[in-house]
Amino acid sequence: MTRMTDRPPHRHHAQVRGPQAGAPGFLWGLVGLMAAIEGVVGLSEAGIIGASNWRWPAFAIGAFWQPIFSGGMEPLYPGQTLLMFVTHAFLHGGFMHMALNGVILLALGKFVASRIGAARTLLLLFLAAVGGGLGFALLSASNAPMIGASGAVFGLIGLWQAWDYRMRRSAGLPVRPVLVAILGLAVANVVFFVMLGGGLAWEAHLGGWLVGFFLARHLDHAPARRTGH
Repeated sequence: MTRMTDRPPHRHHAQVRGPQAGAPGFLWGLVGLMAAIEGVVGLSEAGIIGASNWRWPAFAIGAFWQPIFSGGMEPLYPGQTLLMFVTHAFLHGGFMHMALNGVILLALGKFVASRIGAARTLLLLFLAAVGGGLGFALLSASNAPMIGASGAVFGLIGLWQAWDYRMRRSAGLPVRPVLVAILGLAVANVVFFVMLGGGLAWEAHLGGWLVGFFLARHLDHAPARRTGH
């Protein structure tokens, strides 16, 4: 996720799906759509297709704009104020930005989907993208567009860390490794925010992560077992 700053009674046992050879098709479909959009705007930016650069017009239509949310700027079309909570996740600042999000989405999404299924994984990604937009809307005062699927990606991370925390608590294992991982994630966001000169939308990362972490119990088909009777 980034903000553009350089330009305008029976006991049932839950079944857990076994490991898959690769990411499920719906994840490839999402990443493929992201790649297709980036490919088109990237080719236009390079002057290969179209008569002009389409990246910024695409941002104008689909990025998340805090001024639109706060009422300081008029939306370009009806419904943009709501649609941008999702459409921003399909836009990226370049191929490497899109590829990084896509790889994590495929790798982590594969394991999440094997545990809770495609429908719940899609629901999580949707809600985490919305949560990322809401986090940016409430915590950022930037006038720059916010783009990227990192809010959804951080939703997967938050979900996974919540599962790890619950499993450790249930098994009587120390939870310190999870807490250290969460702290490390926060520190990494601060470091990259500074390195990128404020171009990292940590607010969206936080919003997506919170959605995943707090929905973990409700989206789990395989709740952690408790010891004892």
